[in-house]
Amino acid sequence: MNRPGPLRGSNGVAFGPDGRLYVAQFVAGRISALDLDSGDVEHVVDERGPVQAPDDLAFGADGSMYITDLTPGRVWRRDHAGTVTLVSDDVAVPNGIACVGDRLFVNEMCAGGRLLELAADGGQTVLAEDLMLGNAMQLGPDGMLYYPHMLTGEVHRVSPDGGGPEVVATGVDAPVAVRFDRAGTLTVLSRGVEGIVTRFESSAGGRRRVTPGDLSGMDNAAFDAENRMFVSRFAAGGIAELAPDGRAREIVTPGLAGPYGVAVHFSGTVFAADNYQLAGLEGGRADTRELLLLTHGVAAATEGGGLHLTSQFGTVRTYDPEARSVITHAEGLARPTGIAELPDGGLVVAETGAGRVVKVDPADAVTTAGGVSDVVVLADGLAEPVDVAIGTHGSCYVTDEHAGTVGLITETGVEIVVDGLDAPHGVTVADGVVFVVEAGRRRVVAVDPDVGEPVVVADELPLAFPAGRGRTQPALFNHGLPGVAVPFAGIDAGPDGTLYVAAGGEGTVLCLTACATGE
Repeated sequence: MNRPGPLRGSNGVAFGPDGRLYVAQFVAGRISALDLDSGDVEHVVDERGPVQAPDDLAFGADGSMYITDLTPGRVWRRDHAGTVTLVSDDVAVPNGIACVGDRLFVNEMCAGGRLLELAADGGQTVLAEDLMLGNAMQLGPDGMLYYPHMLTGEVHRVSPDGGGPEVVATGVDAPVAVRFDRAGTLTVLSRGVEGIVTRFESSAGGRRRVTPGDLSGMDNAAFDAENRMFVSRFAAGGIAELAPDGRAREIVTPGLAGPYGVAVHFSGTVFAADNYQLAGLEGGRADTRELLLLTHGVAAATEGGGLHLTSQFGTVRTYDPEARSVITHAEGLARPTGIAELPDGGLVVAETGAGRVVKVDPADAVTTAGGVSDVVVLADGLAEPVDVAIGTHGSCYVTDEHAGTVGLITETGVEIVVDGLDAPHGVTVADGVVFVVEAGRRRVVAVDPDVGEPVVVADELPLAFPAGRGRTQPALFNHGLPGVAVPFAGIDAGPDGTLYVAAGGEGTVLCLTACATGE
């Protein structure tokens, strides 16, 4: 339903000595080099190496690339030959990075974080403390390091040679990156849906010009020799040139970082839960419908037009596309993944980390931070439940990735419908047939519940490998902050029996039109 993109999310960007724009991709675990003239993309650091979750990068005076590896808390150096060596593994949530000559500076994206100088031997010098989520930083024309406090909406600066930090600007909308153009203008990107860029008349702050633009979910930027600004987007990915008036020109088409869950809305739109965004797929594209951070499972509501969402980081929510509002029903669950709606409106959730399937009342709403709505346990003692689907008369099916099974939840437990599957993920029911994404074998199978034998309906699909295969799976949490979600290949059926499958191996949603008819 959308074309595969060469960039799977885009985060830190920097021009290299060869003139190409280098792009870190946190979710995908790789770094790519983009030739802006030809549009060619080369993957120079891939997900099979030691770098797990690259978030930002910078180049030293000798042309070496330095990388912040956010989730495992490491900083790496990549030399001209492509050899990657560890600089430090003692930085909490490393994010923003800057090179000043042969000196290296890194900040931490956590509450109470630090801005550090890292020596070649891993030694540290603390320049600033109590950062409220640091992020992309840069040396200014005055020789000071400028960096954002995302939580407080401030920009600070500090001398690389010591002395206390000072506040440069306050009241900036969710500042995610601090940059200077070729004329020395202080330029701050905001990460919100409005695409705001704030420019200051001097590096010390002063009068500001706030420009909303075409790009939601911005992450980072780099200026070329002609003072053109190229912007990355943490949710939709891609690379765009952003003009001073806010207009954008696509260089690399945005797309999907995952995707994870998929759902067919009553309007006919297919939605994909895509970690940092809820994307709609129409016209051969995947476009951001809403920045919904940490979204993985999705199911369409039968009434009201809402979309029920899970986050592997603990929440169950309902999103109203018309009102663009979100209600949180539960927090603190253990890696909830798949979700489905029962005929009575109740929400069934595969709580993967707890080995159980629970029912959440959609009438409940969490009103206090950290609160958890009451849940009803429908099944427990499972190895790794991943997805759920509702069949005839409200029957509920569950896939178990570790056990390799699809089960039917009964009043006395879980009755195995089919076993011997390799990492079953998404499950849906159409015309009484159970369709399962068998991620380990990269295929979709159909199961008649009365027979129990899987029949292959599509194989050799570009699905994401299950966790731990082909890539070291980064941690789900780091210092209490979200890390990298575990791959999940969701599936849903349209009213005509067409199947829609999340193909995380290439960042697309596949449309299987013949499967439900048996052709």
